[in-house]
Amino acid sequence: MERPPAWLLTLAVVALLVGGGALALTTGALTGDYERTTVTVVDNDTHADLAAVDARIADSPAKRYTGLSATDSLGPDEGMLFVHDSRSRRGYVMRAMAFPIDIVFIDSDGTITTIHHAAVDADQPFHGEGRYVLEVPHRYTTDNDITVGDRVEIPPAYR
Repeated sequence: MERPPAWLLTLAVVALLVGGGALALTTGALTGDYERTTVTVVDNDTHADLAAVDARIADSPAKRYTGLSATDSLGPDEGMLFVHDSRSRRGYVMRAMAFPIDIVFIDSDGTITTIHHAAVDADQPFHGEGRYVLEVPHRYTTDNDITVGDRVEIPPAYR
């Protein structure tokens, strides 16, 4: 029996690696299952609770890279909290997103520094300063009167 050409074997190996990597990414095998927590947004002036978000935690490079890309939609009070090691200027993109979102940049002390309303077809990064980024359904911040200067209570496990 004749062996297949080397290029064909190489092509088969590459196809298996790419396909397996995509499957691992979409099933969570590469990024792991997301932990969840509730973050509460509090009005800076009145100290009244404005919203409570059931947030998936993206606290590793792989989870932050994937973000909500593998998600079809968010529930009304659902979101994703991106946890970084330090405060910095950051840029977030709408990589393979199927729905629009609000992108909320949060400083180390929980203060909201920037809010963007991001459309699906946005081709530029959304920039802000902070240690955390909270992604919520589109217009969630508007619907809940959340503004720059309000505070997000981050549970101690993620500070």
